[in-house]
Amino acid sequence: MKNNNKNSSTHNEIGFWRGWSIAVGCAIGSGVFMMPTLLAPYGLLGLTGWLIAGGGTLLVALSLSRLVRRIPKIGGPYAYVQAGLGSFAGFLIAWTYWIACIAAVSGIAIAFVGYLGVFIPHITESRVLSLLCALALIWTIVALNIRSLESSSRFQVVSTLVKILPLLFMIVLGFTYMEPANLPASNPTDLHPAALLATVTTLVMWSFVGIETATVPADNMAQPEKTIPRVLVAAVFTILTIYLLVSLAIALLVPAEELMNSPAPFALAASKVMGPAGAGLITMGALVSTLGSLNANTLTAGNVALAAAKDNLLPAQFKRLSASGTPQFAYMVSGLFISALLFLNYTKGLIAAFTFMAMLSTLSTLMAYAFCAVSEFYFLKSDPPGPERNRAVGLSTATFLYAFFAIYGAGWEIVFYSFMLILIGMPIYALVRK
Repeated sequence: MKNNNKNSSTHNEIGFWRGWSIAVGCAIGSGVFMMPTLLAPYGLLGLTGWLIAGGGTLLVALSLSRLVRRIPKIGGPYAYVQAGLGSFAGFLIAWTYWIACIAAVSGIAIAFVGYLGVFIPHITESRVLSLLCALALIWTIVALNIRSLESSSRFQVVSTLVKILPLLFMIVLGFTYMEPANLPASNPTDLHPAALLATVTTLVMWSFVGIETATVPADNMAQPEKTIPRVLVAAVFTILTIYLLVSLAIALLVPAEELMNSPAPFALAASKVMGPAGAGLITMGALVSTLGSLNANTLTAGNVALAAAKDNLLPAQFKRLSASGTPQFAYMVSGLFISALLFLNYTKGLIAAFTFMAMLSTLSTLMAYAFCAVSEFYFLKSDPPGPERNRAVGLSTATFLYAFFAIYGAGWEIVFYSFMLILIGMPIYALVRK
């Protein structure tokens, strides 16, 4: 097995709980804390997006679980596509998945600033202050990941446990003080229900995107072919249950008209029941949550770039490690790209900039899911015929169709920007290709 040659010291190994904390910590972040605002215009039908996205994410988790047993190596979705479809497809996924991570970090930093504005309103009132605060946060997290994997992993476990508490608190608060009259109409938009569901599924997928990050640091994972599948399935059920209940709880507390324009919907909901003290308590939880998600996405961005560089699909500088063995150069370049995205999009305003980053990151990740499903078809050709193979074919087909459906819901603008970003990566592939 691949992991038999690891350093005998296990203090750098990631076990089930650290793996679970990476997946859940990356997924439960700014997404759920901003999603009530983004879903408010779509009525009650919009809430069913959680169930569709949850079911689709479970398909993705099961599909990735099969792939990680075949290829228990660093890189996650990139590694599976590269092994099954070749270097060019592998580069496309490494590039787009790296973009997904840096777009996610940018969006999460924006959400952090939005909630910090509850305590320091001047920050959200000034776009310059908002940008400076987001940049300071990003480079602090980059420095933490460069320092050591151990520091990053410990921070991830603690932040994941802490971030779940305010979500549970909000669930209890919402169902205790609920006002059913606050629930919106089933479909207050002019959209056909099918089009509405496609749109909200893509929006909601932002809150599930991240579970696959548990597959990326496989070289540091204890028995990855066994641990990662357990982590993925446990993470999906954890976050689906929490998301559905907390979204319904907030809809019962705050009218949709108020939610639509709130940069801190959880704080708004808590203030309805407990006043400023409740808003402050929930805001602290939201800030911790976004920090954990920032850390997990930054960790993933560095490891994906490192994995691609090891396969000669990115410049050799990306293999440069720090004294503690972390991909220092990859983290630094990721930080620069994240900073550039923030500079380019802060003119949109907090909510619009967050929405753009969320959709861009989600679409890029969905492309990785679709390519992974196609890659599994390649491996299945050499599997013996039988019921197990038939189930795997059905699973891969369903995963591909779900990813296609969610990509369709992103809209043409986001698809266009994603295509342009892919084109930007083409010269890099040409330069490093052997």
